[in-house]
Amino acid sequence: MMSNYILKKVTLADISQLQEIGRQTFFETFAAGNTEENMKNYLEEGFSIQKLTAELENQNSEFYFAELDNNVIGYLKLNFGESQTELKDKAALEIERIYVLKAYHGKAVGQLLYDKAISIAKEKSVSYVWLGVWEENPRAIHFYKKNGFVEFDKHVFRLGNDEQTDIMMKLEMKNVL
Repeated sequence: MMSNYILKKVTLADISQLQEIGRQTFFETFAAGNTEENMKNYLEEGFSIQKLTAELENQNSEFYFAELDNNVIGYLKLNFGESQTELKDKAALEIERIYVLKAYHGKAVGQLLYDKAISIAKEKSVSYVWLGVWEENPRAIHFYKKNGFVEFDKHVFRLGNDEQTDIMMKLEMKNVL
């Protein structure tokens, strides 16, 4: 069924769709583990039109949509160089976000977005790919381990007044066939 999915680079013209998929997938993924107030504030600030515009205009960040029948069902955000949330290593690429609507979990959409990230990492000849994943998201941790990522550090992610721990994981590109 993978052949029906389309990957598309996101542009400023897609900003309202990006805001919608960003908010919806973040809510689906994290609402159960967070207070309503913290979620509401994060969804407003983290996915504001101003913030998304700045991210889309940044030469060192790229977004891609996964679409099915012209509907956006997931997205990918990559950061290079100075745009990385941490490390800022020119030899690295950061996968900041891979989010897929709950209705499409287990249908290879995340893998498709992930594969796109890896193909871009190969094009850019980076040494490694890294990301942060919430320690209480075993589904995501398993996904990345299955794809060869290993834990190398932890960092704190603030959601409103709540401090949460993200596990930082990396994949050495020399290990990718």
